[in-house]
Amino acid sequence: MASSKKTLSSKVTFASLTPNNLGTVRKLNSVLFPIKYSEKFYSEILLPEVEDFCKLIYYNDIPIGTICCRLETKDSVSHLYLLTMGVLAPYRSLGIGSYSLDMVLRAAAAHTKPQISRIYLHVQVSNDSAKHFYEQHGFKESGIDEDYYKKIKPSGAWVLEREVEPFDCEQS
Repeated sequence: MASSKKTLSSKVTFASLTPNNLGTVRKLNSVLFPIKYSEKFYSEILLPEVEDFCKLIYYNDIPIGTICCRLETKDSVSHLYLLTMGVLAPYRSLGIGSYSLDMVLRAAAAHTKPQISRIYLHVQVSNDSAKHFYEQHGFKESGIDEDYYKKIKPSGAWVLEREVEPFDCEQS
């Protein structure tokens, strides 16, 4: 496993989002996800405070996916919300999604101002494979939002979450 992770790390790179590569993010999102994201979404993923958590994913210098999060603070406790994570179909099952999620978990664990206590996301209730993927990475179902999606069916979404642990930043 260690050698395959090393091989993956030599092929997968991450790029911070900028106005110059935002068109690539838009195109990937249009292929990867069944919903159209707003201009507000695209302006928020460019904010400096989320640079460590919003990345273009490259495989051998080809853009093949995105991962985007936002910081949320409620009652002076900070959480990371995983907005989107997707990898183009031909590049799935290579460990790239796991590698990308690990990168975000390490960044969240290393983030101190503010300290991030947990990460959470929504998964459409029809997407069993995505739910299983996140459960394999320590996420647990904390509820169901029955009417989360407004323009796609089914409209329900599982809410999955996990604590951000200090050991997350020690993984390589």
